[in-house]
Amino acid sequence: MQIANGVTSVAKARGPKKMRIFKEIRPSLFTGLAISSFAVIVAIWSLISYLQLVNPVFLPQPHLVLLEMLHQLGTAEYWAHIGISVFRVSAGFLLACLIGIPIGILAGTFRVGSAVIEPPMEFIRYMPAVAFIPLLMVWVGIGEWAKILLIFIGCFFQLVLMVADVTRRVSLDLLQASFTLGASRWQAIETVLLPAIRPELVTTLRLILGWAWTYLVVAELVAVNSGLGYAIMKAQRFLNTEEIFVGIIVIGLLGLISDRIFAYLQKRLFPWA
Repeated sequence: MQIANGVTSVAKARGPKKMRIFKEIRPSLFTGLAISSFAVIVAIWSLISYLQLVNPVFLPQPHLVLLEMLHQLGTAEYWAHIGISVFRVSAGFLLACLIGIPIGILAGTFRVGSAVIEPPMEFIRYMPAVAFIPLLMVWVGIGEWAKILLIFIGCFFQLVLMVADVTRRVSLDLLQASFTLGASRWQAIETVLLPAIRPELVTTLRLILGWAWTYLVVAELVAVNSGLGYAIMKAQRFLNTEEIFVGIIVIGLLGLISDRIFAYLQKRLFPWA
């Protein structure tokens, strides 16, 4: 009787099969739930806008935003805005990766590197990237480098610290095993440490790329006449809320596409992770 009660209590603690902690669910169910979550957001938006619970100037109706999106995507000018924004985000992100990943690995591998690198990184990462705009305009002018470097600043310091943390989580037993087999320090880093951090490094880059997209609109406030951020701010001046929503949704879609690309690469390159 006591055993049966114990089994029952364990089953209750586990809860419904689909709601168990870390329990996998069918891909079809996952996709359905993901689509449903977006549908709920659109339904709430539709309810508020069509009942005019909020002034249409501030919250346009979904079908008007859709029509505006189709109109904008049908023009070469808007695709030029998308292209230059993608370039700025990609350039700032790649620059942060090229410099930040080696520095992060250095900080995570050696305690001396951690002591030298991490304290200033921790200090600077709390400084808002927007505050650097006047300095960037003085240092590099108001051209493309100002936008790229602002996105770089928004990503770089966080990236260094996150890569250092990923590096430190590599099992010390793996490194000791390589030393036992006769590997030198640099051989252990090349053959054990670097391969071990790659799966989590891709996850880190996915997060950092998301931050790069969030800094895009801020970067495109610096004396621009192109880009999605410019299109949003231009629409704001004329209270064209539909176009503002279009710009926000397009940035979200571009970010989602780039995130899915990283997720696909991670699954293909590191299936064991």
